[in-house]
Amino acid sequence: MYHRELDSKPKPSKEYHKNVSTETDSGKTTELNTKPDTGLTIEAYVKKILQASIYDVVEETPLEVAKCLSKRLNNEVLLKREDLQSVFSFKIRGAYNKIKTLSAQQLAKGVIAASAGNHAQGVALAANKVGAKAVIVMPTTTPEIKVNSVRSFGAEVVLFGDTFDAANKHALQLAKDHGYTPVHPYDDPDVIAGQGTIGMEILRQHASVDAVFIPVGGGGLISGVAAYLRHIRPDIKIIGVESDDSACLYYAMKANERIILPSVGLFADGVAVAQVGNEPFRLIQQGLVDEVVLVNTDEICAAIKDIFEDTRSIAEPAGALSLAGLKKYIERERISGQSLLAIVSGANTNFDRLRHISERTELGEGREAILAVAIPEKPGSFKRFCELLGSKNITEFNYRYSDSATAQVFVGVQMNAGDRIEGRKRLIEQLLSENYKVVDLSDNELAKLHIRYMVGGQAPEVGNEVLYRFEFPERPGALLNFLAKIGTRWNISLFHYRNHGSAFGRVLIGMQVNDKEQITRYLDELEFPYVEETHNPAYQIFLHARK
Repeated sequence: MYHRELDSKPKPSKEYHKNVSTETDSGKTTELNTKPDTGLTIEAYVKKILQASIYDVVEETPLEVAKCLSKRLNNEVLLKREDLQSVFSFKIRGAYNKIKTLSAQQLAKGVIAASAGNHAQGVALAANKVGAKAVIVMPTTTPEIKVNSVRSFGAEVVLFGDTFDAANKHALQLAKDHGYTPVHPYDDPDVIAGQGTIGMEILRQHASVDAVFIPVGGGGLISGVAAYLRHIRPDIKIIGVESDDSACLYYAMKANERIILPSVGLFADGVAVAQVGNEPFRLIQQGLVDEVVLVNTDEICAAIKDIFEDTRSIAEPAGALSLAGLKKYIERERISGQSLLAIVSGANTNFDRLRHISERTELGEGREAILAVAIPEKPGSFKRFCELLGSKNITEFNYRYSDSATAQVFVGVQMNAGDRIEGRKRLIEQLLSENYKVVDLSDNELAKLHIRYMVGGQAPEVGNEVLYRFEFPERPGALLNFLAKIGTRWNISLFHYRNHGSAFGRVLIGMQVNDKEQITRYLDELEFPYVEETHNPAYQIFLHARK
C-alpha cells in the first residue's frame, strides 16, 4: 500500500498518494450526500436552530460543574453532557432534525446512512420515531455491540466492506437503486442546525461562559454551535479541538481551503475525518472559530479519566477531546478564574478499550515518565538506582540480562501532579549527573504500544533485521490473513501483537532482509499502512542485536 508515519501528524503532502479509510461517522474520499454551498447566512442558521423541533426525542442535556477539575485547574470547568442522550451521543440532534424535514414520500421510501458509530444510532432512532425505514451500511469490521445497538432501534443493517469508504460507496449505490434519502453525518444544513441546538441550550443554562471548546470531526457540530453562539454572544471564544493525527480543520484553516489529510488516526475514531465538510467549512470561514487546539492520544486518555473522576461516566475518546483541549489551553495561556465549557460529545466506547486508555492516562497527565536507562550489570545496581529515585514511585521495571557489563532497563517513574514536566527534566538530569545513560521514551509510540511488553534482551544471532509496525482491520481471521499476505519470503525474527479493543489491530514485526528495496516494494503493494521502526531508539536499546 504505502509507507506512512503511524504516530506522526499527517500533514498534507505530495508524498502520500492514497487515503486510509476508517470506520467512523465521517465521510472521507467519498462523502455521502455532500451538497454544493447552500449560501445560507449565519442569521438563517440561527433561525433554523430556533425552529428545530427535536425535543420529543432529544434531551436537553445538563451542564455540570466539574468540581474536582475546576479546583485543580483554578477555573470553572463546565461539562455539557451530550453523552447522556438516549444514543449516548449528540448525533441524534442532527439526524432527527434532518429526518423531520423530509416529505411523506421520502419517508415512505426510507433513509440510508453509512456509519460504524454514533451517526448510525442517531439515524436509526430518528427513523424509528417517525416510522420510516432506515438502512445503515456498516463495515464488516464494526464491533458487534454497535451493530446490535443499531438493530435495536429497528434499522436494517447491511454489513459491507472492511472500511468506511467501501461501506459509503455501497450506501450511495443502494440509495440510487432504491430511492432512499441519504442522511449525511455533518455536511447538511438541517443536520448542522440540529447540532446547533446545543449552543442554544448552553446560553440558556450558563450565559456567562467565557469560552466553549468543541470537538471537531467533519465540522457539523462546531459550525452549528458556533453559528448560534457567535450571533448571540460574539464575545465568547469558540475553540475547536482536534486529535493531532486527524487535524483536518486545523490544516484547512491554515491553508484557507479544504485539504484532504493523507491518513487519519484511529484512536479517537468518532472524529477521524480526512476532510472537513464543505458546508461546515463555508460557515467556519465567516469568523465563527477563534482557533483549533490539537491534542494527542495520551492527553485524550487523561481527559477521559478526568471526566470519570468528576462524573463517574466514561466518555469515548472523541467525547473527551474537547476537555483535553480545554486543559491544554489553560496550560498554554496560564489563565485562571474563567468559566470554560467543554462539550462531552459521546460515550460509545468498547469496554475492552479501557485497558489501553488506562495505560495511557498517566502519560497524558505527565504523571509518568518512561525511560530507558543503562545501569551496571553487577549486584546492588538496582538498589542504588532506586535509592537515587528517592520517594518517587516506580510504576514499571522491565529487565533481562544481555551482557556482563551493562543492563538496559525499561522503567516507569511516577511524577508529582504539580511538577510534571520540570520534574521529569530534573529526574533525567539527576540520572545523567550520576553517569547513567538515559533515553526519554515518554513520547515514543513504539515504546508505549509494543516495547514495554517485549523487553527481553537482544538476539545476537539475528542478522539483517528490519522492523516494521503495521495496522490492519481487526476481525476474525485478520491476523492469519495478515501473515498470509506477508508470506514466507522473509524469515520473521520478531513478532508482537496486542489487542487494544479497537477496530484496528497493531502488529510489530521484525524480518531478516537482504534486499531492502525489494521488501519496500512488496510492502507498498499491501493494503496495510506501516512504518519502519528499525532506527527507533526503543528498538535499538532493547531488542536490536548487538554486534
